[in-house]
Order: sequence, then structure tokens, then C-alpha cells
Amino acid sequence: MSSRTEAAVSSPAVQRTKIKTSPKRKRGGAWLGLILPVLLLVLWETASRAGWVAPYLLPSPTAVVEEMTGMAQDGELWGHISITLYRVSAGFLAGLAAAVVLGAATGYSRLARQLLDPMLQALRAIPSLAWVPLFVLWIGIGEASKITLVAVGVFFPVYLNLTSGIQGVDRKLIEVGRIYQFTSLQQIKKIILPAALPSFIVGLRSGLSLGWMFVVAAELLGASQGLGYLMVYGQNTSAPAIVIGSILLFAVFGKLTDEVLKRIQTRALKWQDNLENA
Repeated sequence: MSSRTEAAVSSPAVQRTKIKTSPKRKRGGAWLGLILPVLLLVLWETASRAGWVAPYLLPSPTAVVEEMTGMAQDGELWGHISITLYRVSAGFLAGLAAAVVLGAATGYSRLARQLLDPMLQALRAIPSLAWVPLFVLWIGIGEASKITLVAVGVFFPVYLNLTSGIQGVDRKLIEVGRIYQFTSLQQIKKIILPAALPSFIVGLRSGLSLGWMFVVAAELLGASQGLGYLMVYGQNTSAPAIVIGSILLFAVFGKLTDEVLKRIQTRALKWQDNLENA
């Protein structure tokens, strides 16, 4: 097989002439995303200063920042942030590893799909909080149960998107690979992986967002550290600034970690001729 033919088969997409968006325009689009949050903060601060809302129910953004800054200066806040980041990171990696193994197996093998997929789809319907007492009973209230709960949240979106991505590969590409006598490894490397990559990365981003949701459930019910625990502490001590500050930190870290995956997605899929890369 000639190198030209192999390149044609392994290429993820036909190359097209694209009109590149200027870097200045892309930076301008990023700044546009800050307009609505800033307006909401201004409205929130104005409502608090005008007395439209009770401070014991909704403290002003200034009060929230002062409260969290004080905790950061004492060093207390950093401990809660670091343990939550550790739980999300460890759970994400564990869930990702399991999802890649099982997702690739069920996507590529009909036998594995018939054996495993019905059970996994049934388990996917179980609410996150339903796992908590079972994991505590099996593993205890230590870090292992919290990381396992996060891993469960990460697993299902990654598994589902990877399986769907593999099954959605154009059959014509597979047939072309067989015509040119690709081995199974060559088919996976040159055809299946590039075709399934967009769906897989979407699964990563969805899994990460669920990982952040599941770590909240884990820390709300059985933790002595973490941002979720800090929310419970703020509730028990009637400190809404701590509760709101913890929620905002979850939003910030969730957005930052998703932005990392989004940049990876942009680089990995720059060959795609779509609106995102226009």
C-alpha cells in the first residue's frame, strides 16, 4: 500500500480551505463571556447595599470576599481546597481508566457489548446519593469512599461517549481499511481512534463536570475537610458568606478545569472543519 493511500485512509477528515478567526477576535469572544457574571455581581452588590435583601440570607459579594480572604490568610481555606482538588483528580483518573477499558471493549466487541452494556446502563440510572451509604458500608468513611463516588460520576459519561463514538465510526472507513489489509491494531490507530476522539473528549468534559457534582455529595455527607464540608459548616454556624463563597469556588474550579479540557479538545481536533475551528 502506498503512503499516499494510507494517508488518505488514516486522515480524520478531508482537508478544506478554512477562514481562520483572528487571535484578536478570539480574545474578544473570551472577554464577552465575562459580561454577564460581572453584571450579576454588580446587581447583587447594589441590591445588598440598598437593603433589598437581608444580609443574613444573601450577604454582599464584598462580604463574601472578605470572609473567604480571611480564611485564606489563616491558611484554613487552602486545606479545604487542596483536599477537594485531590479527591476530584484521583476520582477522575480512576473513573477515566475504568471507562476507557470498558468503553473500548463494548464499543469494539459485540460480545462484550451484549454482556456488559445492559448492566452498566442500569447502574447509570442510580442517583449519586444512593451510592453513598453503600460505599461507606463497604469502604468506610475515609478518602477511598469519596474518591470512589467521584469515579462513579466520571465513569458513565466517558464510557457512554466512548462506546457511542466507536460504534459511530463510518463502516465505509472500516471496509477501506480491510481492503488495504490493515491489521486490527492499524484499524484502531488510524481509523477508529481518530473518528471516536471527538465523542470521547465530550465525554471527558461531561465526566469532569459530574465529578465536581459527586464530590459535593461525598463531602456533604461524611467529611471533615473540603469545600463541601465548608458549606455544611457555614450552614451549621449560620454563616451564609461561607456557604456562598464555597459554592463560588466550586464554580471557579469547575470552570478552570473544564477550560483545560476545552483547550486540549481544540488542539486535538484542530483538523475538524467546523464552526469551533473556523
